[in-house]
Amino acid sequence: MSVEQPLRLHCFAHSAEGVSVFDDWAAHVGPGVEPVPVLLPGCTQRRTEARVTTHAALLADVLPLFTDPAPGPYALYGHGSGATMALAVTRALHEAGLPGPAFLAVGAWSAPPASAGLPDARRASDAELLHALSGEGAVPLGSDEGVWLQAMLPVLRAELELAQDLDEALDTASTAGPLTTPVLVVAPQDDPAAAQTTADSWRRRTEGPVLERTVPGRHLAARGDHELPRLLGRACRAVRRLVQEPAPVG
Repeated sequence: MSVEQPLRLHCFAHSAEGVSVFDDWAAHVGPGVEPVPVLLPGCTQRRTEARVTTHAALLADVLPLFTDPAPGPYALYGHGSGATMALAVTRALHEAGLPGPAFLAVGAWSAPPASAGLPDARRASDAELLHALSGEGAVPLGSDEGVWLQAMLPVLRAELELAQDLDEALDTASTAGPLTTPVLVVAPQDDPAAAQTTADSWRRRTEGPVLERTVPGRHLAARGDHELPRLLGRACRAVRRLVQEPAPVG
């Protein structure tokens, strides 16, 4: 990889937030790294397209980004439920025998299944889904938050359908054997137990190294959190250095 070629960091957002959370990342990842938000159907410029709600539909939409010939290594970052999407892409590339990411970074999410305990969005009624999403009925449907939940229900249902379908797909054994992709788990500095628990859950998903890193604060946010893109930028530059080092002779 030439010095001029940046390492691309493809970023999957928590679908409820959208890729706008990565808008200012280019100013903070540092040199030699290009953040590339992965825009899904139904979001921002693609808002007129139907949202993807299945594992197969997600891969059909996203995989061409990683299967077309492109120079140099790349990395994936998944924030929130975007971590599950990034894992699905990594495993699909592995099963197809195609080059995968140099590493997979995840934040604000445990390894699948993270939608456990919620009703099956593909079969639940609106009332059942609202009851679960409001915290077992803790939010009155006539309140501002309740009205918002009702208005957003089609979007929330689609997101939950996708999350649950991904959980089911990723819970089956891979046809190509275990992943060996390195995983970088990022957690809040003020909650070290979360980092350990999350890292342990990801160790069940890859035979590659799983590293834990923390960023300052009590909550991990993609938007406005400059420490998170800085950390990921440093990880990407470490990969660049490894790639650019000459191979040993003899």
